[in-house]
Amino acid sequence: MSASRRSGTTDELGPDEPGEPGGSDLLAALLDGMDAALCAFDADGVVTHWNREAERILGWTAAEAVGRHGFAGWAVRSADAEEVQARLMSAMHAPGRQVHEFALVTKDGGRVLVRTQSAAVRGPEGKPAGVYCAFSEVHAQIDLERSIALSEALFEDAAWGVVLVDADLRPAVVNAHAARSLGIGRTSALGRPLGELLAQGVEELEAALTHVLAEGAPPAPAEMWVAVRTPEGEKRRCWRSGFLRLASPLAEEPVPLGVGWLFQDVTEARQAEQEAALLRFRTNQSHRAARAAAECEDPVEAATVHLDFALAGFADHALVDRLAGARPAGGEDAGGEDAAPVRLVRLAATPAGAPGPSVPTGAAGLPVRYEAGHPALSCVERAGTVRADAGSVPAERARAWALERQWPADAVHGLCAVLRSRGRTLGVVTFLRGAGRSRFERSDTAYAEDVAGRIAAALDLAEAVRRGAAGE
Repeated sequence: MSASRRSGTTDELGPDEPGEPGGSDLLAALLDGMDAALCAFDADGVVTHWNREAERILGWTAAEAVGRHGFAGWAVRSADAEEVQARLMSAMHAPGRQVHEFALVTKDGGRVLVRTQSAAVRGPEGKPAGVYCAFSEVHAQIDLERSIALSEALFEDAAWGVVLVDADLRPAVVNAHAARSLGIGRTSALGRPLGELLAQGVEELEAALTHVLAEGAPPAPAEMWVAVRTPEGEKRRCWRSGFLRLASPLAEEPVPLGVGWLFQDVTEARQAEQEAALLRFRTNQSHRAARAAAECEDPVEAATVHLDFALAGFADHALVDRLAGARPAGGEDAGGEDAAPVRLVRLAATPAGAPGPSVPTGAAGLPVRYEAGHPALSCVERAGTVRADAGSVPAERARAWALERQWPADAVHGLCAVLRSRGRTLGVVTFLRGAGRSRFERSDTAYAEDVAGRIAAALDLAEAVRRGAAGE
């Protein structure tokens, strides 16, 4: 039972109204429902109030505590009783609250270190009438302070993004690092749908947040690729994300308040890993192609072997066009008004309808109908690599763009690499990608040029063998 039912000090709440809970009952319920332990002393130092949390910490019931004079002989050691009592009662004549730490004695003889906050209780005339003292175990108070300090640090100084998302999947709190990563101010992001903050990856993020609200935190972090809007355009970023479901500690049953989303940008590391893995794969492909080509009796077959191994994971289609007549690095027919027109004959191509190995074509030796300015012709004329893209156009426009260049209809990205051997241009190899792939980058250009060098060497050998056979 709370001491508020015994003390008679609750009369100031006013008389009980019919049909309403009594003032003493209301005060008792308030005191017993507090999370902090609370006791009160009158002006003579006699205990007048003692709530359930104080009973839980020290073991003494309200019936055992109320009416005792101070803590001497029961809640503190005799040697400390006078000092503890003096420090507690000094709050009656001091302004504001006073904070102290005491070692109190539990009912079973143990000792517990508590932190107290005490302040004066004023009577009807404003004169000190006693002291109330709220206390908690020091370790619990320290845990609370640590939690508050951790929250403050996360939202101010953390080296990773922290976002609190409410149950409607809208940011409620955003720390400085997250705001910089999103490219928006901390207050500007609050309450806005995630779709307004991210250009891509919103569906995956919202699905993760919804799962956490329903099922709880996942067992491991997740890596998500998103696109962030910047003044320079959209930038893809990889965020390693962890999620925590937030529930109210004041409810009897966990009530989800939202999700704590912590993320760190790992874009550079993931891109480096992807590039390293791609380089290893391409190196292995080149090694396997060289071994397989070495077993081919026909050098032209060796050239198609190099093409097929290069195609895996690199492009959707490939074409090899042979130059009708070798072309030197410079000189009279390298350019200028009197230069002979470039004529290319299809030597090999991958099937246009379905994946498969490249097959030799162009037995009739008829030139390919490339119009002026075609990427393959430009590649031969420059003796250098040329890239071409359909751009962001509708599917029908992209199809027409490919057919105009005598390429398969699904091609939207092209890369032409010149075939050079012994200082001569022998032709051009064209790699093509469909709409489901990204455009060719610099690293792709270097790989295509390496493959072109191997194919050119094989074709040069084929020409030498043919001439040798004709001479014999």
